[in-house]
Amino acid sequence: MRSYLLSLALLISTLGFSQGLAFERTYNYHTLKFNQGGSEVNAYEPLSQRIFSTNAAESKIDILKISDLRKSYRVGRIDLTPYSGSVNSLAVQGNVLAVALEANLPQSNGKVVFFDTNGTYLNQVVVGAMPDMICFAPSTQYILVANEGEPSDDYTIDPLGTVSVIDFRSGSATALTQADVHSVDFTRYDTIPYDPSINIYGNNGLSSFSEDVEPEYIAIDPTSTKAYVSLQENNALAIIDIFTFSLDTVIGLGYKDHNLAGNGFDASDLSSSIDIKPHFNVFGMYQPDAIQAFAKNGNTYIISANEGDSREYSAYSEVERVTNVNLNPIVFNSPSTLQLDSVLGRLKVTTTLGNKRNGFVHDSLFTFGTRSFSIWDTQGQLVWDSGDDFEQITAQAYAANFNSKNDDNNSRKGRSDDRGPEPEALAIGEVDGVLYAFIGLEQMGGIMIYNLDNPLAPTFDSYILYRDFSVAANDTASGDLGPEHITFISAQDSPNGIALLAVSNEVSGNLSIYQVGQGIGIDEQLIENRVELYPNPSMGIFHLSEKQSLKVYNSKGQLVKEVEHESQIDLSQEPAGFYTIINKAGNSLKVIKN
Repeated sequence: MRSYLLSLALLISTLGFSQGLAFERTYNYHTLKFNQGGSEVNAYEPLSQRIFSTNAAESKIDILKISDLRKSYRVGRIDLTPYSGSVNSLAVQGNVLAVALEANLPQSNGKVVFFDTNGTYLNQVVVGAMPDMICFAPSTQYILVANEGEPSDDYTIDPLGTVSVIDFRSGSATALTQADVHSVDFTRYDTIPYDPSINIYGNNGLSSFSEDVEPEYIAIDPTSTKAYVSLQENNALAIIDIFTFSLDTVIGLGYKDHNLAGNGFDASDLSSSIDIKPHFNVFGMYQPDAIQAFAKNGNTYIISANEGDSREYSAYSEVERVTNVNLNPIVFNSPSTLQLDSVLGRLKVTTTLGNKRNGFVHDSLFTFGTRSFSIWDTQGQLVWDSGDDFEQITAQAYAANFNSKNDDNNSRKGRSDDRGPEPEALAIGEVDGVLYAFIGLEQMGGIMIYNLDNPLAPTFDSYILYRDFSVAANDTASGDLGPEHITFISAQDSPNGIALLAVSNEVSGNLSIYQVGQGIGIDEQLIENRVELYPNPSMGIFHLSEKQSLKVYNSKGQLVKEVEHESQIDLSQEPAGFYTIINKAGNSLKVIKN
């Protein structure tokens, strides 16, 4: 198991697993809608200093003013019920808010409804079926919508998956007409060969290519010329030429070899021990949800959160547990042992791959998602992958709650059989001159932070989890559950001059804002005077290189010790865990007692 340095602190109630980047939760807007989509997607407008947050539970957009994070409040709401359907996504640019609405019959065409930032209706246009993600191009001249086009549960209707490109060069939402909406579909691959690693298998292979593809998320290159679209269930990436409103190509993303050292995972939700290890002839489909494009060192890269997803409908399902599939005894050593619940038996795999030579016998196994994030080049070639970092890090930091479900605080290892911590949300931003990736773990919760200054070899910086497992998940005190979407707000655009992350938590139904970087969370006196605390972690005695007056809080925010002008802190009588040390100035430092 790799060793990850544990050091800096955040808030009293925040559990941090960190190397360097200061991080502090400063604001929380709660809808009190547990597991109902009270907060799913957000967008920030810097001139008005407003955040717009989808509230599917009430079919509304909540408008939050964050000019002063200590006094932030809701300044308005947009009622979406007059426009029918359910809200899936939104994006804002200047005084224009674009909202993607799915039709009441999800397989019918959806719409994009436009408002100004005060919530006044401007216009609407029709897009494809099930618009799942909407964004403005960096140039602001185009708006793109990923229309997922999922089938009905009985598979009697399977609409085309499409991408809508809205020509917004006029800059006026009120001037838009349906003629400005250009639909990019995938029908050309219905009649010509395609990359065989693209998974086209819906409805047991009866769906066409254009019906089976499901656009999930869009990343646009910095020049606003190319759009990269994750086709999640298909384990593929589509490339679209924005200027010509046309499809360039579709590329299969291939598979992650889980037999390689550093690519292991914990496979059983019924085994009590954490066992992160490689597995022979097991492969992962990347199947990214959120993706982003960024430029570094003269090159453009795509970064992906490899959540994974599957086809599970009443008329057709590809999902099966390893215990229920036939393993080739020539390829797999002792299949009966592998199929034990404590080994690989509980692992969910697809029945569409690994059995091509004989449809009833598997020579290899393919799982959903890769429990990682990846860097790709613009041709869809893998540049780097985080391997088994996410499970290794969470296992070290939260062994008692490893691979928990996002709606159950008593569900240790409940996700080990099915996509693990489940990376889904993703944002990129520069903090104090350094480029970082922020990856939200939908199930385990929390945000993984990586330094992207070298895209060929990103480095782990921090893991931040604001979740209290000691209370019921539906208690608002449980924290942030199910991070669905992250918006990075640069220091330049931030109302207080410090970079921010706005995190929509779908399960707990709240929007959290975190301050990131210089000026928050770290004890400046310790830094300036080079006062050191050591060792960290410790068996109980922590030494300071200079005498300090400090208070010590446990992970629940309870005061457990005070010291006055002392050069050591004795926590030997306290239980193992995370503790936060606060000085008289209110600055904090996280320590771990083993």
